[in-house]
Amino acid sequence: MNNRQIFLTHQAQTTDFPLMIEIERAEGVYMYGPEGKSYIDLISGIGVSNVGHRHPKVIEAIQNQLDKYLHLMVYGEYIQSPQTQLAKAIVETLPPSLDNVYFVNSGSEAVEGALKLAKRYTNRAQIISCVNAYHGSSQGALSVGGNEIFKRAYRPLLPGITNVVYGSFTQLSLITENTAAVIMETIQGEAGIMVACKEYFKALRNRCDETGTLLILDEIQAGFGRTGKFWAFEHFGIVPDILVCAKGMGGGMPIGAFIANKEVMGVFKDNPLLGHITTFGGHPVSAVASLATIRVIQEENLLEKVEQKADLIKKLLVHPKIKGIRNKGLMMAVQFESFEVLKPIIDKAIELGVITDWFLFCDDSMRIAPPLVISEAEIEQACEIILEAINS
Repeated sequence: MNNRQIFLTHQAQTTDFPLMIEIERAEGVYMYGPEGKSYIDLISGIGVSNVGHRHPKVIEAIQNQLDKYLHLMVYGEYIQSPQTQLAKAIVETLPPSLDNVYFVNSGSEAVEGALKLAKRYTNRAQIISCVNAYHGSSQGALSVGGNEIFKRAYRPLLPGITNVVYGSFTQLSLITENTAAVIMETIQGEAGIMVACKEYFKALRNRCDETGTLLILDEIQAGFGRTGKFWAFEHFGIVPDILVCAKGMGGGMPIGAFIANKEVMGVFKDNPLLGHITTFGGHPVSAVASLATIRVIQEENLLEKVEQKADLIKKLLVHPKIKGIRNKGLMMAVQFESFEVLKPIIDKAIELGVITDWFLFCDDSMRIAPPLVISEAEIEQACEIILEAINS
């Protein structure tokens, strides 16, 4: 059996129509098939490869760690340099009130930990989340998701979840003294890159403060430089109580985290002790890859050119079939008339060597989220191919 046959026969599937692209190697913004066909990865593996595939400094960090140790003990017991140095580096990118990092393996796990933390700290049960939010597919993360299509087959889920419209000032009144937390994507991803105004975030922060509610911001897609600032909340002049990150954090390795202050995080230590546990969270190899990713973003000044690169994409992607482009930095949605118009364009672009996609809750828009290291020449090449795909 070849890999294609094994994939279809023995590997669990998520749809009846997987992309079925076989990749043999990847480097920078490119992925390569077994026959050498190249693809520009214009979605970074869905927001993961912010510093590109196999960045040399990430690979070097991984190789060095392999000569030291892999897993040693469940999270939180041993002092492991990859974890401690990564925690320090992350905290240095954040305001002083976010000084305590809990490492996990993925975005969904980070959301689960953040929800538990908020309920435990406030001793409240209600959680407010947004319509068309996506926070992951585990039970708790799915519960605070905002699209019933993905939830209905798995009910009953967590009780006490209230959905509000992202950006709606009037619905802030639904946050009360019974609310443990509001969980919100700083930039709504799967809704098609929706960006609320600065005044909304300030009103949200004020309402949470008035009611003693914790504000959880999900930056699983938007963090680690994707929007042109290291953290997307920096655009809006507020600070969350709990911050969630993953995806672009690991330079291609699986890792996630939820971050709060030491007092809030301290409730996991007793009544009961081990209030949150993970075996592999902050795995040493993933941790050194994440630390290298931070260093690359900082040392190569990747944030400085994010807006410039986004502007170039908007300048080049002009066509009668394109109805508009929404973005915050290199987190972009190119809108078409309908999914029926968009899907053949995506398929043709892939055939021509550019990988793009649509959004779970916004299937009339093309996802563009290239590695931050993409060059202007590579942007021009990718946009030329997309326009060719539209015209064909």
